[in-house]
Amino acid sequence: MKPLEEITKEELGNGSPIALEIVDTEEDIYYHMALDMFEHITANNQAGRNTVFIVPVGPVGQYKKLAWLCNKNRVSLKNVWFFNMDEYLDDQDRPIPPSHPLSFEGFMNREFYDVMEEELNIPAEQRIFPKPGREDEIFRLMQEAGGVDVAYGGIGINGHIAFNEPPEIEVPAGEFREYKTRVLSLTRETRTVNAITAANGYIDYIPARCITVGMKEILSARQIRFYMNRMWQKGIVRKILHGEVTSRVPASLFQNHPDAKLTITSYVAEPPVGKLR
Repeated sequence: MKPLEEITKEELGNGSPIALEIVDTEEDIYYHMALDMFEHITANNQAGRNTVFIVPVGPVGQYKKLAWLCNKNRVSLKNVWFFNMDEYLDDQDRPIPPSHPLSFEGFMNREFYDVMEEELNIPAEQRIFPKPGREDEIFRLMQEAGGVDVAYGGIGINGHIAFNEPPEIEVPAGEFREYKTRVLSLTRETRTVNAITAANGYIDYIPARCITVGMKEILSARQIRFYMNRMWQKGIVRKILHGEVTSRVPASLFQNHPDAKLTITSYVAEPPVGKLR
């Protein structure tokens, strides 16, 4: 078998149970994601069904585009549920305040909820953020709303989805897929990469603790749509699509989902090449 790092852009995805779409630019990622959300919402509205999404902060550019589509086309979000997939916690395992620059709740308010016209907006009680002490309610609320239509998200350098980090000691994939919403510590890899992307490299600014929806909630979705737009994702995308299914690469469990798809930029599809600079 060819080493994963030698899989070419043209070969990437061939034979993988995970569908793959390659787009040109990072901006295309945001448009694809916003349009996919919009189309699900409008179809469910027409059918008189709730729309239930698990949503990320990262990618980040899709929400204002989705708000524009909904506002312009007068599409109501009154029957839409957004379950944000994770949040940073402070050293006492409390959510960082929405006023914090890294708060995912604050980001969603600024980028989406405050941009939507009020008469069309998602009701406040249907904007769900995971909270310590209320972990068990997440899966229950998802099921009561009709089950998750789509889990959206990005993927970390170690293959984490939401903040489902690879366990320090590997556990069987069948056990790992049952992990539910919980509080945990971020890995050094995740904090380092997030420091580069969100804190100008200042790792001490990135919280060490987090809360995340679990693998169980994500994998319960009828569809999985994840997106990759970072230069450092060239290696991990190959492990996800063509490597073994293992808790060491959480997103590899998508291989066992009946409707999982990755959308990546053309530069992510290129093989990883070592270069000193």
